[in-house]
Amino acid sequence: MGLSPLTIQQLLDESREHNCAGFGKEHICMRIAAIADLPSRFGHFQIVAFYNHVDHREHVAIVSGNVVDAEDVPVRIHSECLTGDALGSLRCDCRDQLETALRAIDEMGLGVVLYMRQEGRGIGLTNKIRAYGLQDRGYDTVEANLALGFQDDEREYSAAAHMLASLRIRSIRLMTNNPRKIEALRQLGVRVTGRIPHVIPPNEHNRFYLETKARKSGHMLPLDFSKLEQDEPPIVLSAKERPQP
Repeated sequence: MGLSPLTIQQLLDESREHNCAGFGKEHICMRIAAIADLPSRFGHFQIVAFYNHVDHREHVAIVSGNVVDAEDVPVRIHSECLTGDALGSLRCDCRDQLETALRAIDEMGLGVVLYMRQEGRGIGLTNKIRAYGLQDRGYDTVEANLALGFQDDEREYSAAAHMLASLRIRSIRLMTNNPRKIEALRQLGVRVTGRIPHVIPPNEHNRFYLETKARKSGHMLPLDFSKLEQDEPPIVLSAKERPQP
């Protein structure tokens, strides 16, 4: 069972009256604009549209089950990737990560995918294409970002933290391989009670990219993907990690 009509109306009413000092250094305050059903090829969800008063970016939460006031909710924070998500680029694993997360939370019956408008690990679409050009000349993904004057990861999670608070989620288990993301959310006041590994088998085009993320950015990924069987499930939940009915 998802969010009931009464719960939806309560969330919309609370958001309409909501006014806070904001999250993070930019004091971002998110508000829920709309909630609707979202039947998809990955399962049946509800989609929650958010906006904010600082940069006016629109983000969405894709929700399975009734997450309001729930604890240990499986959550995937997915940063927008036009080339991967929409165009099917093989240079990254973003589309596979998104689709795998959606299928997983549908199967679990409870969870959220936050789709954040942070293209190119926060450097924007044009700069991401510039970074691709540098990678074509031999740079790895970290070197390319640094050469363009950015950090290897410019993403910020204040909006995501506020979105979780707006949905009244008490605590989460984050679907991630990135320890920086866990720490960033905790610093913003999110109770992260566990991690669900989110490892996607590589292809010939993104293997070096993923190995660089493990080697240079600290992602919890195999340094030798050849040991990862191609038919191994991308997400493996232990009995302890599975949500309880």
